[in-house]
Formats: sequence, C-alpha cells, structure tokens
Amino acid sequence: MHAFDVLGDPVRRRILELLADGQRTSGDVVAAIAAEFGISQPAVSQHLRVLRDSGFATAEAKGRQRLYTVAPERFDEIDAWVQRFKRTWEPRLEALATEVAREKKSRKPTERA
Repeated sequence: MHAFDVLGDPVRRRILELLADGQRTSGDVVAAIAAEFGISQPAVSQHLRVLRDSGFATAEAKGRQRLYTVAPERFDEIDAWVQRFKRTWEPRLEALATEVAREKKSRKPTERA
C-alpha cells in the first residue's frame, strides 16, 4: 500500500500522532480514538493493523497487551517526496524571514511593544 493511501485516512493520521508522543498500548489507542472519532474497538484495531502491515507502526506483545510504536523508517518515503517540493517554498520562506528581519531593524525602539 502506498504511503499516502495509508496516511490519507484521518483516523490513521491521528493514531500516528498519538504514537509520535511515545509508545502506547492498544487499549490506550482504542480509548483515545473511540472517544475522538466515535468508532468501535474492532474498527480501531483494523486501523492499527493497516499501520502495522504498511510499516508505519510496530507492535510488541507484552503479556496480554500490545504496545504500539511509530516506525520512523517508513516516513523516509514521505520525506523524499516532500523534498522534491521543498525547493519551491524554501526561497519564499527565506525571503519572508529577510523581510521580517528588515522590518524589525527599521522600527524605532519605542515602537517595539
């Protein structure tokens, strides 16, 4: 499955956001996602399976719990894609930073509040 097909789903993106803050049990993920999106435990489990099968998350069995973690390697594909476009906006952001710095220098000390 292509990376953007996986990340196109808002539930899966939210799960990854939760996992980005650190390892979580499947129960924690289910509770947070069910409360936020109003979906069932089996539906959340299916999303977790897609993330696991696609390489965006890993699961480790610890007793009766499953601990989920973000798998950063898969994000390399997304980063490579984004880098193709970075050259489009980077000069604009640098120009904006220059203008902001220029404006700050031109203000009088009493104007800075």
